[in-house]
This record gives sequence, structure tokens and C-alpha cells, in this order.
Amino acid sequence: MILIADSGSTKTDWAIVTSGQEPVVINTQGINPVHQSREEIVRILREEFGTKMTEDPDVRRLKSSNILTPQFPYAVYFYGSGVRPEMEPLMTSLLRETFPQADVVEAHSDLLGAARALCGRNCGIASILGTGANSCLYDGEKIIQHTPALGYIIGDEGSGAALGKRFVHDLYGGVLSEEIKTAFEAETKLSLPEIINRVYRQPLANRFLASLSVFIQDHIDDAGVRKVVVDNFIDFLDYHIAPYQRKDLPVSFIGSVAFHYQEQLREAAERLGYTIGTVYGSPLAALIRFHTRGME
Repeated sequence: MILIADSGSTKTDWAIVTSGQEPVVINTQGINPVHQSREEIVRILREEFGTKMTEDPDVRRLKSSNILTPQFPYAVYFYGSGVRPEMEPLMTSLLRETFPQADVVEAHSDLLGAARALCGRNCGIASILGTGANSCLYDGEKIIQHTPALGYIIGDEGSGAALGKRFVHDLYGGVLSEEIKTAFEAETKLSLPEIINRVYRQPLANRFLASLSVFIQDHIDDAGVRKVVVDNFIDFLDYHIAPYQRKDLPVSFIGSVAFHYQEQLREAAERLGYTIGTVYGSPLAALIRFHTRGME
């Protein structure tokens, strides 16, 4: 019986995996050791996770069937945004305090989680395209090269935030049509002054910019909007994948932006001579497969 966590800044999905049973997934708020204190992380692990373990009906079913033993879990694998190499010891220590009965406790970056989910134990290029963007060259065991994630102001080409930024630039720069501009303001109830306020004067501007993807996806049949999306992916491939110089390897993706814009992603890749491999919206199911080989 093992526990696998896929954590972002917003939420954490915890998969309780037992031999012969369907995995049970419960959710808590996100855990990010860069942005949260030790005390806040401990509170989430002990109180919020503990409450879900007590109240979730699927977990209670496992307990009533004596499937979950007092020794659960024997292994914990945590993958999260913000779990950079220097943060791994802290995150591992907090997990060991929470799950002292576990024989194996590992904390790794969401990027390694993406690589394991997408490539398994094979060499490949793994990428994350959600609100932010990241990528790495993976040798089947470890990350051997990666381009730095510089955030939505300096970098993050290909991400939802970068997509929203490019869209707003072209919308109010006269690149996109007046019809699209009129539709955007009518459907979102946003104007340029409001967008400026949200981006420059309010927190979480990256999430706001990424949220514009809803409108973009609804209007993807417009040639100008489609070009914004394709160009965003071309920038990602140019800045984040080209440095690996491995066009012989497929480029695989995890994240909502890659998942919902697969057609445009493949168009961008074809133009630049890349092959798209696997595309998942979430890594959790693939991580369960990665860690449960041989459990049956």
C-alpha cells in the first residue's frame, strides 16, 4: 500500500494505491515549500490530509474492509512544484514526520514526476505546459539537462500565462480582428484598463493571464487566435527544447495547455521538425503505473 502525491501550488492530488483495488484519490490544498512555511505545510499534512483520510467515503470503505492497515503507507512518493533539489530534504523530513511508519519516503520536483509519468524508464524529453512551463532531458532514471523555468515575466514561453500575455498584446495591438476584440470584451466583461489593473496591481497575474485560455479555446477557429496559440508553442520549442539538440527523441507533455491545444501543438512541432510523444492532462495515473509495476 503506497501513497503518491501530485502537488501544484493550488491543490494536491493524493492517490492511495493498494494491490488489487482501484486507487482512491483525495485532494488537499497545494503544497509548495518555496512559498509556504514549514508550519503551514505541517498543518496541511496533519490536519487537512488527516481530515480527508477520516471523512472520505472511499477511504472509509478501505478501512472498513481492513485493506488499510495501521502500517499504511509503506511508501510515500511526493512530486511537487517548488520541490527543487535544495528543498527535497525539507519536504522529505516533513513527510517522514507525518508518515513515520513508511519504509520509503521520497520528495521530488514536479518535473521529475512529469518525466517518470511520460517516459517511464526510457530516455525522452518531458515538458510541463500549464499555467507555467518547464522541460527536461531525461535518461530513464534522472534529469540530465533542463532549461530554467524563469517565470511568466522573463520566460514561460508556451505556458498558459505566456499565451494570455501574447493574446492581450495582439488583441489591443491591432493584430487580431475587431470582431474578436468585441467578442472578448462582451464575453469576459473585461476592458483594457481592467486587464492592466489585474496584471500590474493585483496578485497572481500569471493565473489571471492563463485564465484567458478559456476564451482563446472557444475561438480557436479564428485564424488570428489560432496563430497566437501556434506561435506560443513555436516559442516554447525554440527556447526550451532546441537547446537539447535531440530531434531524434519525442517530446512529451503534461498539463492543461498542452492537453487542450494538442492540434496546435502538433502543428508547431511539425513546422520545426519535432515529434510529439505522449500528452497527458495530469501525471497521476501514469505515476501510479510507474510505481506499481510488480505490485499485482
